[in-house]
Amino acid sequence: MIVVLSKGISPHDKEIVGGFLRDRGFSVREQALGDDQFISASGKGSADIGELTLLPGVERVAATSKPYELASRETRAEDTIVTVGGYDSIPAVSVGGSRISIIAGPCAVESREQILETAYRVRESGAVILRGGAFKPRTSPYAFQGLGMKGLEFMKAAGETCGMPIVTEVVSPELADQMKDLTDMFQIGARNMQNFELLKRVGAIGKPVLLKRGPSATIEEWLLSAEYLLASGTRDVVLCERGIRTFETYTRNTLDISAIPVVKGLSHLPVIVDPSHAVGIRAKVTPAALAAVAAGADGLTVEVHPRPDEALSDGPQSLYPEQFERLLRDIEALAPVVGKELLRTPLPHQHSGRKEGIVFLSSAAEPVPSPGAVSAPVAFSGESGAFAELALMRAFGEEVPRLSCPGFGAVFDAVLDGSAAAGVVPVENSLAGSIHENYDLFLRYPDVAIVGELKLRIVHCLIGDEKAELDSIRVVRSHPQGFIQCREFLDKHPEWHPEPYYNTAAAVASILRESGDRTRVAAIAGEAAATAHGLKVLKTGIETNPLNYTRFVIITRRVGYDISGRMGCDTFRRQETGRAPVPPSLGSDKPNKASLVFSVSDEPGSLFACLKILSERGINLSKLESRPIQGQPWRYLFYVDVSIPDKPELFDAAMDELKTKSEDFHSLGIYRASL
Repeated sequence: MIVVLSKGISPHDKEIVGGFLRDRGFSVREQALGDDQFISASGKGSADIGELTLLPGVERVAATSKPYELASRETRAEDTIVTVGGYDSIPAVSVGGSRISIIAGPCAVESREQILETAYRVRESGAVILRGGAFKPRTSPYAFQGLGMKGLEFMKAAGETCGMPIVTEVVSPELADQMKDLTDMFQIGARNMQNFELLKRVGAIGKPVLLKRGPSATIEEWLLSAEYLLASGTRDVVLCERGIRTFETYTRNTLDISAIPVVKGLSHLPVIVDPSHAVGIRAKVTPAALAAVAAGADGLTVEVHPRPDEALSDGPQSLYPEQFERLLRDIEALAPVVGKELLRTPLPHQHSGRKEGIVFLSSAAEPVPSPGAVSAPVAFSGESGAFAELALMRAFGEEVPRLSCPGFGAVFDAVLDGSAAAGVVPVENSLAGSIHENYDLFLRYPDVAIVGELKLRIVHCLIGDEKAELDSIRVVRSHPQGFIQCREFLDKHPEWHPEPYYNTAAAVASILRESGDRTRVAAIAGEAAATAHGLKVLKTGIETNPLNYTRFVIITRRVGYDISGRMGCDTFRRQETGRAPVPPSLGSDKPNKASLVFSVSDEPGSLFACLKILSERGINLSKLESRPIQGQPWRYLFYVDVSIPDKPELFDAAMDELKTKSEDFHSLGIYRASL
């Protein structure tokens, strides 16, 4: 039994609750999980739940049906997000929630040079936590056992150099105390999943723990091992599925993909997957990794080695750095389909490293601020549950403070006057096209620039009162874009009268304010809006095309802007290096996309001359759209998205020449494109 205590409970009231339980035959242990304080009551005692609930300082009592009480979703309904790092030059990395976190590195630390080279390579590809074994439990006593504490020191130094927290395996309770100051996260390996003395000791230290599933362990045994860690004192446990032993011999283990959704239904703890140990064959790691992401994994831990053929441990299953980079690009493309975003953290503002002719260079001119350091909120248009809010959380994390605005213009206002550190606005939908209102706002607010983007899959639902049915509905409310994206579904119900709203979530909230019969009113919005306002999803997936995505951009106040409205290439760079704040999942030291606006003279070939400038320098044009210039009939502005080539000087030269061939040239921003 778990007794959830009220926030701010006094020591006196806490002692009363503990004494009540002890007097009735329970063993009592105080525990904290996230921001919640618990008293865990175990043993053969018996108590009246109603009487216990009435005690001062008791918020609720969770009598779980599972033997793993602290790990159970019955005790904590919301997902736990584990934070690793977050000190000095090491950024905080979140595991869980709406972002996919990638852990990567070699199986074993072999030398200072090897771990540093690997760290650089995986960091530049997008890994956010560095893995590596200093102590290696091996089946054969003659196999490489690791470098021990010296190897851990090498790994710690590599993590600090590359701006990555580290995770490494601990193999005995005695070593846990020696290692605690050198690692950011302990890993409990598959062989030690049921080493209960090790679990208790590591749990008591209180650091985050990555708990691998044993090769023959059931899911319940796995979760009970997590319970040992939570009951011993740590708040942060990440579960890792790494394959189980079956009769199959074509792979090293059998990756239990079904365990991911099963465990996420049973427990609030984040679940990641180790495809390297699951399959044991380099060529099979990528498909297994993508399958894990599709099944809902919160992250991956992948073995990467710069020269796998020379690896002292697990070379056949280690990816080459080039393969790892391709894998992350595939994950970045897949993530929006499953409602997630690949987590990226700011690269450190420092140095280049060199190993055998390979140059590893962080080209960030200035360190990018972390959202955790932002005191002002991030603005979005709409009410709680809006798609823009989902995009905001996907980019900045669930914990970021948020500012709800009544419209898109209010988001720009909040960014401009400083009441919001950044804003999130939609600019394009894959079915309905550009959202022209926001493109026009960029011209009205020249001090605001795009600093990032992400694509969100839009799944529309028909939402109504608990007692509503499809036959009772007569009025449907939504944003006009919602009506356009669900046209085929609405055409099947000509008896419904559409009422446009400025935001889909606001349309859902309006049902609660309805003075008449609520069963006659429904709204089109996302499932999150129904949850936020306590309403029922009558039908899900009503969009005309399931390939329905909206492109959102992150906006901030522009730095280094020429108020005349014309932007030179030097100012481009000042805008980017001075921006604040860019979310880790979107920010990058290598912007690869620019959004531009310009007009051309009214003469033959003027637009062609501008596009020819881009073509001759190999700059890809990904969007070209015209919009009428207000107050100037039959004259148009051209909105253009272009890719930035690997050689920035080509882009600089193109922008210089484009200014001479165009009129009213503006930059909406330079940023990292999402796939």
